[in-house]
Amino acid sequence: MKAFINRGISVLFLITAFSGMLRAQDSLSHPYSLAQCIDYALTHQTQIRSAEIDLQSTIAHNKEVTGQALPQISAKGDLQYLPQIPTQFIPDFISPSVYGVLIKEGVLPSDTKIPEAGMFPVAFGTKYSADGTISVSQTLFDGSVLVALQAKKTVEALSRKSVQQSKRDVREAVSKAYYNLLITQKQMDLTNTNIARVEKLLHDTKAMYDQGFAEKLDIDRVQVQLNNLQTSRIKLLNMLALSDQLLKFQMGMPMKELLTPTDTLSTGDLTGILADSAGFDYDQRIEYSLLQTQKKANQYNLKRYRMAYLPTVSAFMNYGKNAGRSEFDFFKHDEPWFSTWIVGLSVNVPIFDGMQRKYRVDQAKLAVEKNDIQLEGLQQSIDLDIQQSKTSLRNDIENLSSQQDNMDLAESVYESAKKKYEAGVGSNIEVINAESDLKQAQTNYFSALYDAIIAKIEYQKALGKL
Repeated sequence: MKAFINRGISVLFLITAFSGMLRAQDSLSHPYSLAQCIDYALTHQTQIRSAEIDLQSTIAHNKEVTGQALPQISAKGDLQYLPQIPTQFIPDFISPSVYGVLIKEGVLPSDTKIPEAGMFPVAFGTKYSADGTISVSQTLFDGSVLVALQAKKTVEALSRKSVQQSKRDVREAVSKAYYNLLITQKQMDLTNTNIARVEKLLHDTKAMYDQGFAEKLDIDRVQVQLNNLQTSRIKLLNMLALSDQLLKFQMGMPMKELLTPTDTLSTGDLTGILADSAGFDYDQRIEYSLLQTQKKANQYNLKRYRMAYLPTVSAFMNYGKNAGRSEFDFFKHDEPWFSTWIVGLSVNVPIFDGMQRKYRVDQAKLAVEKNDIQLEGLQQSIDLDIQQSKTSLRNDIENLSSQQDNMDLAESVYESAKKKYEAGVGSNIEVINAESDLKQAQTNYFSALYDAIIAKIEYQKALGKL
């Protein structure tokens, strides 16, 4: 059974190694530091790319707003052919006049009854007609356009801050995933060291058993310990693969590519960061800056609705030519075309719109007031966030220091138990217990290390320095 387990583990590692070689041949290798992973994510992560597109869309919309203040020019042309000229009916004003003249001249008796005027059909127009018009208009004053031009920079700043917020979130996610991968790798290294240590203990115990200085039960105890460590290694392999995939996902990197972290775990900068809260400004938090910009945008919105009470003034000019033909000969230079000019000024004065403008102004006022309340609440939330993350970091640093001491002590206890066992004055159960305590101390240490690193990231985020 033991041999079967060992062979199974060996086959698993051979398969893993072979798969790794195949992947290395078909994929790109990336030995990246945390900073390089973040840089890669800021370029490739879908959340960032989507936010950048939103920014470009905002810039394009601002250019559209600018276009509203520029002259508007359009041209139009019509060509008509009438196979049958439309017939119109006009009053018969000729017959009564003729009767009147004849009676007056005595041609007809004076008592002749003049017939009532009827209607007779007449066809007006030509079979072919053409006309072309160029229209030019220029807004001279429009409150909504004026405010939209003033608000362009604010709207663009709002979109840029949204991009910054997305980048901050990506930095946080990539940092956490990167350190999670580093810690899992470190746990794997220590697990391999522990396996090597227990394998040596198993070898020594078997040798002592052969010489009659140990029992079969001692060998079995060590074998159980070794089996447990090998099972832990398989679990860590799975965790390592998941951690690697999670980091690539947060970076926007294809899963088939190879990523190798190059940074090392260090606890040196954990304590120094606690003094970073000095000189904190709420504007350092992107959420606060974003909300302030949103308030400014809402203020422009309020101004736009108020300007809607003012008249709008625009100038316009239309120039056109038209012609009618019995034959299609519009391109003959000696046939006339007739010109038309129209130049004017248009003024639109709003008088009553059912109180719609008033209620739009009321809604815009309430939106600004709501922004003020949100800013106040966000300040309180940021204050709490800073204090909580600072306290968590301080506690996690103290816990990490304690777990470091415990791990060092467990290492010392294991070495002492091992030397006693090798000298024949101790039992292998002491060594096994010491090794179990060391493994647990290592697990506790790395758990504390991960908590401290995450607390550091959360504290940097709270200070707006991530």
